[in-house]
Amino acid sequence: MNRPVALVTGASRGIGREIARRLALEGYALTLSARREEGLLRTAGEIAAETGAEVTPVVANLASDDDLRALVDAHRSGADRLDLLVLNGGVGAEGPLAEMPMKTYDLVLNVNLRAQFQLIQLCLPVLRETAALNPASGAKIVALASITGVAGEPGLAAYGASKAGLISLCETVTLEEHANGVTATALSPGYVDTDLTAWKRDSLARDAMLTAGDVAELTLAITRLSAHAAVPNVVLTRAGDQIWRA
Repeated sequence: MNRPVALVTGASRGIGREIARRLALEGYALTLSARREEGLLRTAGEIAAETGAEVTPVVANLASDDDLRALVDAHRSGADRLDLLVLNGGVGAEGPLAEMPMKTYDLVLNVNLRAQFQLIQLCLPVLRETAALNPASGAKIVALASITGVAGEPGLAAYGASKAGLISLCETVTLEEHANGVTATALSPGYVDTDLTAWKRDSLARDAMLTAGDVAELTLAITRLSAHAAVPNVVLTRAGDQIWRA
């Protein structure tokens, strides 16, 4: 396969869907993953029809180690390279720290950090192989973190902690793997207008939020960097009078 290939998690809707669509328009073949089959198949079909890209949907629950291994195996069975790994899948949780059940904390940290750690581990062999074939551009990881991983936000303690860990993980990946041509970037946006932020619309208008296209545009920019460039974290804040707030 001569065209670049990307694996995108959480790809059935919102930010993941828009990143996948933009990559397909750039000529990427795609492996797309999400937890719910119906939405994933619909998105894969729509992107393939619009762009003509080769799109392979793989249903996977990020909370399942077996599903993570099956996802990477499915990717490798259909493609012999991985130019870009987009870690977009995750879960949210809102509520005061003092009242949050540990079961909720465990789910958020397991999906938003542990699963991302494991996916990177599983994908590193093919990322290294791809980077060796393309030393000028290397292979890249883009992880969707959050501005709450940089500046704490009331009510988002577990979510922000998981994203802070993800930002640190990306830095460590670049430190350990740059000699193999693999670098990682965390993208840390504030509130993005998707169905996942519908709960916030009573206090924050949709037109005051970022767009999925904003995040996708930064992802594409990272793919165009040379292997000599490393961007540890990109904070994308909403324009306004509280620049470090979600």
